[in-house]
Amino acid sequence: MYPANLYYTKDHEWLKVEGEEAVVGITDFAQQQLGDIIYAELPPAGKDLEAHQVLGSLESVKSVSDIYCPVSGEVLGVNSELSQAPDLINKDPYGQGWLVRLKLKDKAELDALMKAADYEKYLEGLEH
Repeated sequence: MYPANLYYTKDHEWLKVEGEEAVVGITDFAQQQLGDIIYAELPPAGKDLEAHQVLGSLESVKSVSDIYCPVSGEVLGVNSELSQAPDLINKDPYGQGWLVRLKLKDKAELDALMKAADYEKYLEGLEH
């Protein structure tokens, strides 16, 4: 159900490693919980973020939710398409709905993240 090549957090972000860089987004579960996303506030390129630091926020018709950075790194770029079409996050959370691209500071931090099977077990625990 969840892409096996990604890492996941308990805050429902995903991270895809591409060499020394990583792409970050929110999971399908998270976008379902938020409902229709109408605005994405993302950090500027060049900003240094620590793991678990607030990366930005997503506003939906229901609420505003903080998004947390899964690992430490420098923001290399943000998904500029979201300013015009924030609903891409709802439609394609693992593709066109990505949020930011980071330059990884410490790959060892990836060990603290969950693989897809672990994330699915985590979600099962939330539903009971």
